[in-house]
Amino acid sequence: MAQARARSYGGQAVVEGVMIRGQRAFAIACRRPDGTIAMRAEGLGGIYTGPLRRWPLVRGIIVLWETLNLGTRALLYSASVATGDEEEEISPASVWWMLAAVFLVAGGIFFAGPVFLTHWIEDHISKHLAVVIAEGLIRLGVVLAYLSLIGLLPDVKRVFAYHGAEHKAIHAYEAGDPLTIQSVQRHSTAHPRCGTSFLLTVVVVSVVVFSLLGTPPLWLWVISRIALIPVIAAIAYEIIRFGGAFQHNTIVSLIFKPNLWLQALTTRPPDDEQVAVAIEALEQAVAVDQASDPA
Repeated sequence: MAQARARSYGGQAVVEGVMIRGQRAFAIACRRPDGTIAMRAEGLGGIYTGPLRRWPLVRGIIVLWETLNLGTRALLYSASVATGDEEEEISPASVWWMLAAVFLVAGGIFFAGPVFLTHWIEDHISKHLAVVIAEGLIRLGVVLAYLSLIGLLPDVKRVFAYHGAEHKAIHAYEAGDPLTIQSVQRHSTAHPRCGTSFLLTVVVVSVVVFSLLGTPPLWLWVISRIALIPVIAAIAYEIIRFGGAFQHNTIVSLIFKPNLWLQALTTRPPDDEQVAVAIEALEQAVAVDQASDPA
């Protein structure tokens, strides 16, 4: 019988590839236009591996930053591989520009946007809690609509298939199964620690947090939604972490079922070549961690 492995790994899909975040490094594997696989691994240190990353709530804020930063760097690298410029160094300026764009778009569309829509109907809703719930439902609707629409694009469908490959590979690793294509393909494309699950949890947590703030003037309403993103992310991360730790508990599994359903929008069944890329990235991350273990 396969023995489950103790280490936990995560990652994301990129352009024609997968990034896996290990304990001490993150590894990226991408399919080149000629069909070969490009590999890149970078060590992690400082805030990514320091003691703060083990503090409850604080670690959620660090993981949010890590996801944005490492994810952006991985996307830029995968894009350079797709265009045949993989040797080109990723400049810090390009990372910062993309991070700023992501934050502005995400903050504007998913947090500030629903406020304006809710403010428009506020006069027709008498109870504060109903206003906050309406805002949360609008935010959820925006997320679902966005994911559904971009999922229609052929290039995004391929990214979503690599997302499924990443989940399958991590499932196989955590189950102690061999990292072969046949073995990995037997696993699910849904994973409880997925970033898509995080989005749904953020929506639910935001309803609870924002219900404590009342309905302030519109300008303060908008600012509070954006300013509290790290707080909401920190709480949501702890909830997702709990769900991942007890994913085999029947009650916990039922509670987190909607999170897994939502992943049907952001994952697709991968083909064997996509699974092979995910395996390469995971094996590289695991190899770096094992090489760094004390003798």
